Amino acid sequence: MQLQNFDIATFLKDYWQQKPLLIRSAWASWVNPVEPDELAGLACEPLVESRIITRREQAWELEHGPVAENRFAAAGRDPWTLLVQSVDHHLPTVSALLDQFRFVPNWRVDDVMVSYAVDGGGVGAHFDHYDVFLVQGLGRRRWEVGALCDDDTALLPHDGLRLLADFQPTDEWILEPGDILYVPPRVAHRGTAIGDDCMTYSIGFRAPSRSELIEAWADDMAADLSDSDRYADPHLAKQDNPGEISAEALTRLQAMIADMLQDRSRFARWFGQYNTAPKNPEIDWRPDEPAQTDHIRQWLAAGWPLIRNPASRFSFVRETASSVMLFADGHCFLCSDDAADFAQAICAEAGLNAAPEVSPATLELITALFNEGSLAFDCEDADAD
Repeated sequence: MQLQNFDIATFLKDYWQQKPLLIRSAWASWVNPVEPDELAGLACEPLVESRIITRREQAWELEHGPVAENRFAAAGRDPWTLLVQSVDHHLPTVSALLDQFRFVPNWRVDDVMVSYAVDGGGVGAHFDHYDVFLVQGLGRRRWEVGALCDDDTALLPHDGLRLLADFQPTDEWILEPGDILYVPPRVAHRGTAIGDDCMTYSIGFRAPSRSELIEAWADDMAADLSDSDRYADPHLAKQDNPGEISAEALTRLQAMIADMLQDRSRFARWFGQYNTAPKNPEIDWRPDEPAQTDHIRQWLAAGWPLIRNPASRFSFVRETASSVMLFADGHCFLCSDDAADFAQAICAEAGLNAAPEVSPATLELITALFNEGSLAFDCEDADAD
């Protein structure tokens, strides 16, 4: 499926992180990627993050999964919504949706959350700190958008939900299957199901805060610093007042921190690993038996296509014209020449046919990625061919 009625250049120039955009009939032929029963089955899995939000008169009730199998049959008349996180990690049909939004860099992509709601169901008026594309998959949903919010925006008292205390909509649309609504960060919005069997795909993007970047980067640096690397002032002069922290001392102390913070190469390597770390590290995607390079060579020679694990995150940082640092699931691989070409190709495409004969460095890279569960061979497609 390819997006239609949508110009990427115009969107990035006039709408991205600026104002909402409604895209009607974004695909020539829309097919809902997952059925409600299959989504409900995922919500029952212990390693899948899920929630049920129910509106009871003027109160909101939040339940965290895994959801009991009989929970849906026992649902009452109050409007409710099921939210399942990272569905793209488990279902290739949902992961394929992300391919339509690759005009945003891979490192910014978070996941696809899928919601199922009965008539009147929703999660209330709220705002997010990140961009989101809301794809209507099944049924109809009314979306309302309002003002720009900030940290001072009043919220309703609730332990688990950040709902707006006063939402005044400025625009309203009813989305049909195949329609998309883009909502920038901090824009208030509310979605309400019109009729039963309403499904929406929320494609969210990562927007790390300054505080979390500093905290995580500092923790990583501190782990490798020697305790003997300490402040020193070998040319200390007597001060008029011993209580003063001198400008010279402050400059030297700040430099101890700044020198590390300004190490761009180290930061690039850290951020690539940090940003591609698995969203759910409890799930082990590695093969039951590690493969040797001979196995990988045979499978390549047989023409088996390589595919990325939908749950894996891939990015790269260019070092020179012929070398890159490839990041996959929190690991860093230094690649040059042919291996660098392969690294860039697998970052750009969800699957590819590698050459039957690859360089030893590329073969080692493919083997390492396969054994980490980041890459796999699409044997079914190979058999079909």
